Amino acid sequence: MDETKQEIESRLRQLEKEEEVYIFYACESGSRAWGFPSTDSDYDVRFLYVHPKNWYLSIDDKRDVIERKINNLIDVSGWDIRKALKLLRKSNPPLLEWLNSPVVYQQQLDVVERIRALMPEYYSPKSCLYHYLHMAEGNFREYLKGEIVWVKKYFYVLRPILACKWIEAGHGIVPMAFEMLVNRLVESDKLKDAINELLKRKRDGQELDREPRIPVISEFIEAELERLGNKSFDGNNSNADTERLDEVFRRVLEEVW
Repeated sequence: MDETKQEIESRLRQLEKEEEVYIFYACESGSRAWGFPSTDSDYDVRFLYVHPKNWYLSIDDKRDVIERKINNLIDVSGWDIRKALKLLRKSNPPLLEWLNSPVVYQQQLDVVERIRALMPEYYSPKSCLYHYLHMAEGNFREYLKGEIVWVKKYFYVLRPILACKWIEAGHGIVPMAFEMLVNRLVESDKLKDAINELLKRKRDGQELDREPRIPVISEFIEAELERLGNKSFDGNNSNADTERLDEVFRRVLEEVW
């Protein structure tokens, strides 16, 4: 990991020079941040950056995403700060997850903490819950229907379902750590044991490809998808106020450049 971390940090510095940007935050997303990587899992590096002031002073819209496939193991992708703040206004769950990632490669604390401080103000339980529910439904349809399923995809349905339950329970923004969700929200010992056994197999590097469905997990997923799909959720979708976000945007430009 140390060697890979050095490679990631080096590539980020190179990107800053190539794109003429300042990367103020970089973290891990995906299975390594969620806590269920296998031995050969990719590194999904996500970052936030800011351009020099003059880049924003244009009548033309410009590309606000940077993406690079470094090698077969490392993938990096980042959003411009203006894009990130617009998505924060919409309570975008991937952005909220990035900002809560347990694996951080670099951060400029003043900028990051300023954005994190706004998260509760713009967090929308309703829009986040629907995001996770649609993710769970899509992955279930694609990978887990039938008697033979893609076993490793259980995690990609379980996690968003548990995220929905976390939001339902009023616990706030969903944490990245999958095991925290399991420990807080799974009441059945039989189900918890089955999930933990699957976790162990994945971390040990076993191939979790197409296998017979695991009844206790599949039955939980099917029941929760039906329950959540039939339930209506109250609350506003997002906070439309822009003034606080504009203030952060301007202050970051002043401080960085």
